[in-house]
Amino acid sequence: MTFPAAPKPARPTRAGKWAAEFAGTFLLTFGLVGAATFSAAHVAGAGTPAPVGILGVALALGLTVIIGAYAFGPISGGHFNPAVSLGLTIAGRLSWRDLPEYVISQALGALLGTTAVLGIAAGAGHTFLSAAVNTGFASNGYGGHSPGGFGIVSAIIVEVVGTAVFVFVILGVTNARSNPSVAPFPIGITLTLLLLVAIPVDNAGFNPARSLATAVFGGGPWMGQLWLFVVAPAVGAAIAGASNQFLFETATKNTDASDGQ
Repeated sequence: MTFPAAPKPARPTRAGKWAAEFAGTFLLTFGLVGAATFSAAHVAGAGTPAPVGILGVALALGLTVIIGAYAFGPISGGHFNPAVSLGLTIAGRLSWRDLPEYVISQALGALLGTTAVLGIAAGAGHTFLSAAVNTGFASNGYGGHSPGGFGIVSAIIVEVVGTAVFVFVILGVTNARSNPSVAPFPIGITLTLLLLVAIPVDNAGFNPARSLATAVFGGGPWMGQLWLFVVAPAVGAAIAGASNQFLFETATKNTDASDGQ
């Protein structure tokens, strides 16, 4: 038995790209906040068994990124993160005109993802909802709001370095010399490893849309620290975008020169 070949896909429209970024960021935020709210260790404090801890949350987000990249990547590129979009824009992969539209779509998707988790938590009454509220819906924070009590300097370092590494890996595995069909796997694995480092420090931001969405529901204390989780990832993404453009151009010139000898 044979199946007919799929028709040649049409070029994605701008609206299609916005929808893909919205849906992908919704999926990512829903997976992260849902895992942290319903399965992470802090739920055990409410008298409920905790099937997973930091490793489980990290794996949940890594797998979500892989799934989202395969599902929506062919449409929009699968950014799901304003910092990633900024880094790709600086690297010349996304137009500056498209950047604001991507960021707005991502922010709205993240807000809806967190809202969905809130709706589910409310259905269980006090147990899950109070645990989620007490932890700010997995909001990012430093000092008194850091899971491990880490200060502002530690949070800045981990956000800048972590985002730079993440964006640099994305740029590397999706360039013209790589195999894009397997790109989601190293991207998801990289994010999982970074989360294992960053969750104890500041609940692992790396994504201003996700940080905004959880801070909105977390309330005043987390909203007051949100600036760091917007600025630091943007700095890291800018470093990665600029560095990749320089290194890729240098490597390309050197390779072309070698091929011509």
